[in-house]
Amino acid sequence: MVVTHKASPRTPFWIELPILILVALVVAVVIKTFLVQAFFIPSGSMRPTLEIGDRVLVNKLAYTWSEPVLGDVVVFEPPWGQVQADEPLFDALVRHVGESLGLRSPDIEDLIKRVIAVGGETVEIRDNQLFIDGVPIVEPYVFPGSRMPDFGPVTVPEGHVLVMGDNRNHSKDGRVFGPIPVDSIVGKAFVRIWPLDRLGGL
Repeated sequence: MVVTHKASPRTPFWIELPILILVALVVAVVIKTFLVQAFFIPSGSMRPTLEIGDRVLVNKLAYTWSEPVLGDVVVFEPPWGQVQADEPLFDALVRHVGESLGLRSPDIEDLIKRVIAVGGETVEIRDNQLFIDGVPIVEPYVFPGSRMPDFGPVTVPEGHVLVMGDNRNHSKDGRVFGPIPVDSIVGKAFVRIWPLDRLGGL
């Protein structure tokens, strides 16, 4: 006796498409929230390392089991806080996806700077030279020709870091708002993904 099995009817594409889109959005949101997020660079405060319009990937788990160190490029919440205005659900979804893919900068922007000192270290700028605990630091990443006003000495509290932009003459950073809590760091920028001719690690 031959038993035949009737093939299950295929789900129409117009029904599958919204499901696939929803799954893709959920995956994008999960990745952005917990793992890796693309960030758009809106200003020149990190030149020449990062130019306006660059896009970078940020590892949100970088400091789960380790601490920031001198030279890390980090994204962090601004010290003056974030207040997200009410917006329609669809607009919020479009914004969220755009930010996840690095296609636009957030309405309320996180900041990106370089870690200059960590908890317990004393920072001073004197005669256009950065000193950490009295030791002069070589900074090849600083924008050529930058003139740094004298600053400090300032001792960074434990659990905090002091950050500065590489474009020292055009950066609102730790010299203005002081050390920031490590807990305010969103993640570590580790690679530039756009433009392609500037693709590379940070």
